[in-house]
Amino acid sequence: MSVDFSKLDDSPIFAGLTTQEINTLGTAFTVKEMGEGKTVFIENMLGESLYLIKKGTIRISRMMAEGDEEVLVVLGPADVFGEMAIFDGAHRSATARVAEDAELLSLSKSDFEKLSSRDPALCLKLALNIIRLFSERIRSSQNAHREMILTALGRRA
Repeated sequence: MSVDFSKLDDSPIFAGLTTQEINTLGTAFTVKEMGEGKTVFIENMLGESLYLIKKGTIRISRMMAEGDEEVLVVLGPADVFGEMAIFDGAHRSATARVAEDAELLSLSKSDFEKLSSRDPALCLKLALNIIRLFSERIRSSQNAHREMILTALGRRA
């Protein structure tokens, strides 16, 4: 059975993919429905899947030294999170919780690897899209950090 990616055409992980390639990806993803307040994964847990939000919102946060959680970003439909898990399976760097009832489309590391052996060209395209997304997030984070420091120093960015 194939996952329905309708209304997700603008997701950055599908950039440059044909309809046929997107349909092929649909066979590797699974649907996960989660209610508000549920935890998708927690910081330091081993990563095993990336998630694409079909509906709802997800709050990404980190634990602070004082034991409080700091919300880093709130994501919505067509956004992707947990993407590095399909490459390295390392520990999660943040916690993901459902802020509003969500339908998530999940791609596990093992399903990505199976698809890679069947269709390496498609998986290369997907991997490049994920790397672009990750690079944009790093650049954005660095710019925000730079602006915060300059503001603290009383200078303009």
